[in-house]
Amino acid sequence: MVNPRFSILSEDFAVDPYRCFAQLRDQAPVHYEPAIDSYFLSRHPDVKRVLTDHEAFTTQTLQVRAEPVMRGPVLAQMTGAEHTAKRKIVVRAFTGQALQDQIRAIHANAAELIAPFLPRGRLDLVNDFGRPLAVRVTLDVLGLDKKDWQQVSAWHSGVAEFITSIVLTPERRRHCMDCAEQLEAYLVPVIQERRRHPGEDLISRLCTAEFDGIAMSDREVTALIINVLAAATEPADKTLALLFKHLIDHPEQMAQVRQDPALLPAAIAETLRYTPPVQLIPRQAERDAVFAGGTVPAGAVVFCMVGAANRDPDAFADPDAFDIHRPDLGTARSFTAAAQHLAFGTGLHQCVGAAFARAEIETVAAMLLSLLDQVRHAPGFGYRETGLYTRGPASLHVDFTPARRAPAPH
Repeated sequence: MVNPRFSILSEDFAVDPYRCFAQLRDQAPVHYEPAIDSYFLSRHPDVKRVLTDHEAFTTQTLQVRAEPVMRGPVLAQMTGAEHTAKRKIVVRAFTGQALQDQIRAIHANAAELIAPFLPRGRLDLVNDFGRPLAVRVTLDVLGLDKKDWQQVSAWHSGVAEFITSIVLTPERRRHCMDCAEQLEAYLVPVIQERRRHPGEDLISRLCTAEFDGIAMSDREVTALIINVLAAATEPADKTLALLFKHLIDHPEQMAQVRQDPALLPAAIAETLRYTPPVQLIPRQAERDAVFAGGTVPAGAVVFCMVGAANRDPDAFADPDAFDIHRPDLGTARSFTAAAQHLAFGTGLHQCVGAAFARAEIETVAAMLLSLLDQVRHAPGFGYRETGLYTRGPASLHVDFTPARRAPAPH
């Protein structure tokens, strides 16, 4: 049995959750954490059931977990016609011609950010490149001024900390709320300006869209902007760094991707399965729910353990191996609601930015692979991942030999 003193909130678990997942799935698939009065589910079928049955398992918990810093209800809290209408507005900004325009902007941002590091042959893929890129790209989509990216990034970090912390001290809670309030104060004049002079950006579309013949309020638009900012930046920088970490650690697969760029989407999909950037998705049980291994009582908060579900041998063969050729992943469906892995969630509230995330990571990874030859861990670099709710490398210091070619125009 899992040690009765075992805790998902422990430092031991935080260092490497992956070594605990098999034991949780086998011995405590419905794990209770008394300190936060919550249940954790680790088996693939159980996680899928919770995420697809949105009547039995609601997003009610987001009123407490997200709404205070989002400054209003987020997409995942909505249902019915309102959810359909507002989701469609956001999705439209990430598909079709809009997506093609964004890919050009992504390429330009990435080329500008990587340029100073090419002569050096060394960079931190997380802090020098991935994080600033994810924020700048998202600001482009929204139509916000990129010169403000560091300030927006700092505010966003506070918002993300609030949403992704399982336990927050009063001081950290106050800091996060301050960040959210300042971000809202920054956005409101922008929203008012876009109402008067709309453009082609996502904020303009939100400002001019109507639901049931009524335009959205400033508060509703603010919440959706912050929703997009969090959803588009959190997973992107982590996935890019994790992709390179796994390819560096599996040089034969790195060589295959370099030789055949058509394998890149499979490498990204396998990264999302193997080390999903979003590890926990919360729901609230509307009534008693019985699972093999225990019952979740009505009203309880349930955390779906995406990382554990994605390593379930009932869903994937040899799940603890990183394999871009695995036949049970299905690259084509890995970025859709039909994905076998659960990195984007599933069901009604599957991540709205899945197609955008794929385009962003594919575009940037392809560019980096063409510019950085012989990518390897920097000497003496100690790899460390952080995060319980969202998880990724704290840094990824790599050395490389600059390729003798400039980034191709996109």
